[in-house]
Amino acid sequence: MGREIERKFLVKDDSWRAAVESSATLRQGYLAIDNGTTVRVRTGGAEVRLTIKGPAEGLIRAEFEYQVPVTEAEALIGLCRGRVVEKTRHKVRSGGHVWEVDEFTGTNAGLVLAEVELQQADEEVAVPPWIGREVSGDRRFDNASLSVRPYALWPNC
Repeated sequence: MGREIERKFLVKDDSWRAAVESSATLRQGYLAIDNGTTVRVRTGGAEVRLTIKGPAEGLIRAEFEYQVPVTEAEALIGLCRGRVVEKTRHKVRSGGHVWEVDEFTGTNAGLVLAEVELQQADEEVAVPPWIGREVSGDRRFDNASLSVRPYALWPNC
Protein backbone atom coordinates (compact mmCIF):
# COMPACT_ATOMS: atom_id res chain seq x y z
CA MET A 1 0.00 0.00 0.00
CA GLY A 2 1.26 3.49 -0.83
CA ARG A 3 1.72 6.02 1.90
CA GLU A 4 2.81 9.60 2.33
CA ILE A 5 4.63 10.94 5.36
CA GLU A 6 5.19 14.68 5.23
CA ARG A 7 5.56 17.78 7.33
CA LYS A 8 4.33 21.16 6.13
CA PHE A 9 5.52 24.64 7.13
CA LEU A 10 4.90 28.29 6.34
CA VAL A 11 7.82 29.97 4.58
CA LYS A 12 8.97 33.15 6.31
CA ASP A 13 11.37 34.69 3.76
CA ASP A 14 12.79 34.34 0.23
CA SER A 15 16.29 33.12 1.13
CA TRP A 16 15.40 29.63 -0.21
CA ARG A 17 15.34 30.98 -3.78
CA ALA A 18 19.14 30.82 -4.12
CA ALA A 19 19.02 27.02 -3.69
CA VAL A 20 16.20 26.17 -6.16
CA GLU A 21 17.14 23.11 -8.24
CA SER A 22 14.00 22.97 -10.40
CA SER A 23 10.54 24.49 -10.72
CA ALA A 24 7.23 23.46 -12.28
CA THR A 25 3.85 25.16 -12.68
CA LEU A 26 1.11 22.85 -11.39
CA ARG A 27 -2.69 22.75 -11.54
CA GLN A 28 -4.48 20.44 -9.14
CA GLY A 29 -8.18 19.77 -9.52
CA TYR A 30 -10.13 17.98 -6.80
CA LEU A 31 -12.69 15.48 -8.08
CA ALA A 32 -13.72 14.41 -4.57
CA ILE A 33 -13.14 15.71 -1.03
CA ASP A 34 -14.76 13.75 1.79
CA ASN A 35 -13.65 13.67 5.45
CA GLY A 36 -9.94 13.74 4.69
CA THR A 37 -10.11 11.49 1.63
CA THR A 38 -9.32 13.24 -1.66
CA VAL A 39 -9.19 12.36 -5.33
CA ARG A 40 -7.24 14.84 -7.44
CA VAL A 41 -5.76 15.24 -10.88
CA ARG A 42 -2.50 17.16 -11.29
CA THR A 43 -1.16 18.67 -14.49
CA GLY A 44 2.26 20.23 -14.99
CA GLY A 45 5.66 18.89 -14.22
CA ALA A 46 6.80 15.68 -15.85
CA GLU A 47 3.51 13.73 -15.79
CA VAL A 48 -0.23 14.01 -15.31
CA ARG A 49 -1.33 11.99 -12.30
CA LEU A 50 -4.53 10.96 -10.61
CA THR A 51 -3.93 10.73 -6.85
CA ILE A 52 -6.12 9.24 -4.16
CA LYS A 53 -5.25 10.10 -0.56
CA GLY A 54 -6.82 8.77 2.62
CA PRO A 55 -7.37 10.65 5.87
CA ALA A 56 -4.23 11.58 7.80
CA GLU A 57 -3.27 9.69 10.92
CA GLY A 58 -0.73 12.08 12.39
CA LEU A 59 1.81 12.71 9.61
CA ILE A 60 0.90 9.53 7.68
CA ARG A 61 -1.78 9.01 5.07
CA ALA A 62 -2.50 6.41 2.40
CA GLU A 63 -1.56 7.62 -1.09
CA PHE A 64 -2.10 5.98 -4.47
CA GLU A 65 -0.95 7.60 -7.74
CA TYR A 66 -1.73 6.66 -11.32
CA GLN A 67 -0.48 8.16 -14.56
CA VAL A 68 -3.27 9.66 -16.68
CA PRO A 69 -3.08 10.45 -20.41
CA VAL A 70 -2.46 14.16 -20.97
CA THR A 71 -5.40 14.27 -23.39
CA GLU A 72 -7.78 13.38 -20.54
CA ALA A 73 -6.38 15.76 -17.93
CA GLU A 74 -8.34 18.87 -18.94
CA ALA A 75 -11.57 16.87 -19.09
CA LEU A 76 -10.90 15.60 -15.57
CA ILE A 77 -10.14 19.10 -14.30
CA GLY A 78 -13.42 20.21 -15.88
CA LEU A 79 -15.20 17.76 -13.58
CA CYS A 80 -13.72 19.44 -10.49
CA ARG A 81 -16.43 22.14 -10.32
CA GLY A 82 -13.94 24.94 -9.73
CA ARG A 83 -12.01 23.16 -6.97
CA VAL A 84 -8.64 23.91 -8.56
CA VAL A 85 -5.38 25.04 -6.98
CA GLU A 86 -2.60 26.63 -9.03
CA LYS A 87 0.97 26.98 -7.85
CA THR A 88 4.63 26.91 -8.77
CA ARG A 89 6.53 24.14 -7.03
CA HIS A 90 10.23 24.66 -6.42
CA LYS A 91 12.57 21.85 -5.34
CA VAL A 92 15.16 22.96 -2.78
CA ARG A 93 17.77 20.66 -1.22
CA SER A 94 18.63 21.41 2.41
CA GLY A 95 19.87 19.34 5.33
CA GLY A 96 19.80 16.02 3.50
CA HIS A 97 16.19 16.43 2.33
CA VAL A 98 14.52 17.80 -0.78
CA TRP A 99 11.99 20.44 0.22
CA GLU A 100 9.07 21.34 -2.05
CA VAL A 101 8.30 25.05 -1.79
CA ASP A 102 4.88 25.91 -3.20
CA GLU A 103 4.12 29.48 -4.27
CA PHE A 104 0.39 29.67 -4.77
CA THR A 105 -1.29 31.84 -7.41
CA GLY A 106 -4.86 32.80 -8.20
CA THR A 107 -7.16 32.91 -5.17
CA ASN A 108 -4.37 31.50 -2.99
CA ALA A 109 -1.80 34.13 -4.03
CA GLY A 110 0.44 35.27 -1.19
CA LEU A 111 0.60 31.84 0.44
CA VAL A 112 3.99 30.08 0.36
CA LEU A 113 4.31 26.64 1.96
CA ALA A 114 7.18 24.16 2.21
CA GLU A 115 6.76 20.40 2.52
CA VAL A 116 9.30 17.74 3.28
CA GLU A 117 8.56 14.06 2.66
CA LEU A 118 9.91 11.60 5.19
CA GLN A 119 10.65 7.88 5.31
CA GLN A 120 9.50 7.60 8.94
CA ALA A 121 7.12 9.75 11.00
CA ASP A 122 9.79 10.23 13.69
CA GLU A 123 12.59 11.05 11.23
CA GLU A 124 14.81 13.96 12.27
CA VAL A 125 14.63 16.99 9.98
CA ALA A 126 17.12 19.86 9.93
CA VAL A 127 14.76 22.80 9.49
CA PRO A 128 16.28 25.49 7.23
CA PRO A 129 16.33 29.11 8.47
CA TRP A 130 13.71 30.20 5.89
CA ILE A 131 11.11 27.90 7.43
CA GLY A 132 8.45 29.39 9.69
CA ARG A 133 5.65 27.87 11.75
CA GLU A 134 4.76 24.23 11.23
CA VAL A 135 1.21 23.71 9.91
CA SER A 136 1.27 19.93 9.38
CA GLY A 137 -1.87 19.28 11.43
CA ASP A 138 -3.78 22.36 10.29
CA ARG A 139 -6.19 21.12 7.58
CA ARG A 140 -6.78 24.70 6.32
CA PHE A 141 -3.38 24.42 4.61
CA ASP A 142 -4.21 21.18 2.76
CA ASN A 143 -4.41 21.80 -0.97
CA ALA A 144 -7.89 20.23 -1.05
CA SER A 145 -9.05 22.71 1.60
CA LEU A 146 -7.47 25.60 -0.29
CA SER A 147 -9.45 24.55 -3.39
CA VAL A 148 -12.71 25.06 -1.45
CA ARG A 149 -11.76 27.93 0.89
CA PRO A 150 -8.95 29.88 -0.78
CA TYR A 151 -6.37 31.85 1.16
CA ALA A 152 -7.74 35.14 -0.27
CA LEU A 153 -10.95 34.57 1.75
CA TRP A 154 -9.16 34.13 5.07
CA PRO A 155 -9.37 37.09 7.46
CA ASN A 156 -6.03 38.91 7.82
CA CYS A 157 -4.34 36.90 5.06
